[in-house]
Amino acid sequence: MSDNMHHQWLLLAACFWVIFMFMVASKFITLTFKDPDGYGAKQEPLILTAVTKVEEAHVPEEKHWTKEFQPTGKAFTGNLLHHPLVHMERLELLRNVCRDTALRNLSHTAVSKFVLDRIFVCDKHKILFCQTPKVGNTQWKKVLIVLNGAYSSIDEIPESIVHDHEKNGLPRLSSFSDSEIKKRLNLYFKFFIVRDPFERLISAFKDKFVHNPRFEPWYRHEIAPSIIRKYRRNRMETKGLQFEDFVRYLGDPNHRWLDVQFGDHIIHWVTYVELCAPCEITYSVIGHHETLEDDAPYILKAAGIDRLVSYPTIPPGITVYNKTKVERYFSGISKRDIRRLYARFEGDFKLFGYRVPDFLLN
Repeated sequence: MSDNMHHQWLLLAACFWVIFMFMVASKFITLTFKDPDGYGAKQEPLILTAVTKVEEAHVPEEKHWTKEFQPTGKAFTGNLLHHPLVHMERLELLRNVCRDTALRNLSHTAVSKFVLDRIFVCDKHKILFCQTPKVGNTQWKKVLIVLNGAYSSIDEIPESIVHDHEKNGLPRLSSFSDSEIKKRLNLYFKFFIVRDPFERLISAFKDKFVHNPRFEPWYRHEIAPSIIRKYRRNRMETKGLQFEDFVRYLGDPNHRWLDVQFGDHIIHWVTYVELCAPCEITYSVIGHHETLEDDAPYILKAAGIDRLVSYPTIPPGITVYNKTKVERYFSGISKRDIRRLYARFEGDFKLFGYRVPDFLLN
C-alpha cells in the first residue's frame, strides 16, 4: 500500500513538473513572437525613422491628397512618436512658399501696427500668440490670461472679459517700444492657428452676419448694407447680406477701400498673411484647427507650459473639416467669383498646405 502511495505521489509530482515546463515554454513563445512589427519598431533607431518619414512627406503635392480634405500632417494624427515631424513639415512648407517669388505679393506683408495689434504677449512665460479669428482663438486667449496671472483657472474667466483687452491682462505686442518688440520677436515662443481658408470665411459670415451677436450690431447694420450696395447684382433682392455678396466683396481686387471703412472689424476675414506676417516673423509652431486635438497639447508642451495649464476640452467633431457644408455654400456662386476669391487667399492655401477645393477644379 505504501508503494502505491509512493507511485501516486511520483505521478502527481511528474504532472506538476510537466505543467510547470509547459507554462515556461508558453511564456517564452509569447515574449519571442508577440507583435513583431511593434517590437521591431521600438528597436529601430529614431533617426532612421525620422529620415524615412520626412522623405515620404516632404512638402506635399496636391496630387497626393485624397478626395476628402486632409491638412498637412493629418496622416500622423495620434502618433505621438512622429508628431513633431508634422510641425517640422509645416514650417518647411511655409519657408519654401515664402521663397517662391511668384507668390511674393500673396505671402509677404509688412510687420505693421496692424500685425503687432494681433499678437498677444505673455512675458512671464515668454510666449507670443497671433490671433487669427474663427479658429478657436478665444480658448487660447483664456490660456494666456491664466498664464499671465489675471485668473487662477480658465473656468473662472467671465466670457465678457476674454475679448475686453483693457481688463483681460493680455498686452498687445504693439504696446511695447521698437527695441522691446524686436527682443520679444527674436527670443519668445511664437505660434498661431490656421484653418481651411474657405471654411473660415463661412464661419465668419455665419457668426457676424447671420447669428450676429447683440453686442456686435455694426456687422449687420453698418458693414452688411455697405457690401450690399456695392456688390449685390439683383437689386430687387431685399434679404440681408447673402454669402454670394460676401464672396464678391472679398474677391474684388479693389476691396481695400471698404476695408479701410470697416477698420479692425475685417480681422475676421482677412488673410492669415495680413494678420500674422508668417514670412516675416519666424514662428515656432503653426497649429491646424483640423488637428487641434493633437496640436493643442503639443503647443503647450513645446512652450513649456503643459504642467501649468490645459487647453479647454474640445467638443467632439467641432474641428472636423465639413466638406459638404463648404460645397453647399459655394454651390450657387459663379466660378468667376470663386476664382477671384481663391486668387486673394491663394497665399493662405499654399503656405499652410490646404488643397484647392474640388468645385474650383471641376
